This record gives sequence, C-alpha cells and structure tokens, in this order.
Amino acid sequence: MSELPLRVSATTRRGGERMRAVVLGTLSVCTVLAAWEYIGRQQGTAIAAVAPPPSVFLSSLAESSFKVGLGSQAVPIWQAVMSSLFRVMCGMAISFVAAVVTGVCMGMSRTVTMLISPILRLMAPIAPIAWIPIAIVVFGINNFTAMFIVFMGVYFILTIATLAEIERLPPEYHIIAENLGAPTWKRWVFVVFPAVLPGVFGLLRINFIAAWMAVLVAEMIGLRDGLGTIIMMGRNLFNSQLIMFGMLVIGLCGFLIDVVLKTIGKYVFWWRV
Repeated sequence: MSELPLRVSATTRRGGERMRAVVLGTLSVCTVLAAWEYIGRQQGTAIAAVAPPPSVFLSSLAESSFKVGLGSQAVPIWQAVMSSLFRVMCGMAISFVAAVVTGVCMGMSRTVTMLISPILRLMAPIAPIAWIPIAIVVFGINNFTAMFIVFMGVYFILTIATLAEIERLPPEYHIIAENLGAPTWKRWVFVVFPAVLPGVFGLLRINFIAAWMAVLVAEMIGLRDGLGTIIMMGRNLFNSQLIMFGMLVIGLCGFLIDVVLKTIGKYVFWWRV
C-alpha cells in the first residue's frame, strides 16, 4: 500500500514539470514576439524594413485571404503547408523503412556489412543540398526531386544508427530467445527488430530538422508550391513581409511536427527502456 502514494507523487511531479515547461516555453516565445513587434515598429530603422513586425505582415496577408502568388496562380497558405509536409513525410518514411531493413540485413550478415558499410560512411557526410543537381537531371523538377533529397539526407545516417543499435544490443537477448527455441528469423523479427526500432525512430526525430531544411531548399529550385517557394517568391518580389511570414510558418510547422514525432515515439514505441 505504501507504493501507491509514491506513484501518485511521481505522476503529480511529472505533470507539474510538463506544465512548468509549457508555461516557460510560451512565455519565452511571447517575449520574443513582443520584442520583434516593438523593434519592428520603430520607424527609420533597418530592422523595420527588413523584418516587419508580425502584426504588419499578418494583416497584409489577411487582406488577401492568406493566399500567396500572383493572380490566378495564387494558392492558399494551407496548400503550401500540405505540399511541404507531404514531401518531407514521404521522404522520411521511405528512408526510415529502407534504413531499418538495410541495417537489419547488415546485422544478420558480416559479409553484407563489409560490402555496404564503406559506402554508407562515404555517402553519409554529403549534404542533401549537394544531391539537388543530380535529382533534377534524374527526376526533373517535381515532388520526387524533393523526396529524393530528403531520402539522401536521412537514409545513410539512419542505417548507420540501426547497425549501431543492433551492435549494442545485450547478447542475453539472443541467448534467451535461443534457449526458448526461437529460430534465427524469429529472433530477429520478434526480439532484435522491436529492440532497435525505438532508438532508430528517436534519431529520425533528431534528423527531422535536416530533412525539413532539405525539402525547403528543394522547393526553392523551381517547384511551384510549398513553403520554400513562398520564401523565393518574397525574394523575387522584394517583399520582406512575405519572407517573414514564410519563415514564421516554417518555424511553426517544424515545431508542431517535432511535437507529433515526440508523441509517436512516446506512445507507439512504449516498450522502449
């Protein structure tokens, strides 16, 4: 019976920490926005011209029903957001599956590891942006180009991480599974795979920022929609309000996706120690 108050106390403490984090985080963001608003409203300053305050560019875009573009080519902002999210999520999902499969294959065979490992370690340091010319030649300027760049920016790192997770797995896992009569394929499917999946997904969340930046850069090369296109459109039109709005939406979307990935990692991969 004495354990119950301890559990309640621990739960209450965690809830209090979460609330404190939310309050302090909201306070810090509001402080930055308030400072931005105040500085941006100071007439005659360079910051006011380059970085107009949120109230200015938000009211300007509200007049156009939050559509960006010229004439009949103007599209709602939500459409640009969905286009970017579709590209980055597809690229990350494909790279995640491919990395886990490749890592498991390498973990099961030393020969495969010796063949593939040098290639992975040579390709991993190459920045995703460097793949843009090759992607344009192979796929043209379309969604596949953006997804390919995201894939190349995430796949190699995740594969190396998968192999590292497999190598640091305690040997007792294999011994116990073997003693229980599990054949090799069952040990990998029901023991090794679930053990390494949470760690690899955690690294995927960390690499999301790189993938998000990669897809935005890919959209700047000529795609007709997406958040990266908004930034390029603002630059071409010398419209600082559009640029700042695009940056604000990019940051907000990146933050929300990170929260979603964190929630998935916490509740979907609940068995992680």
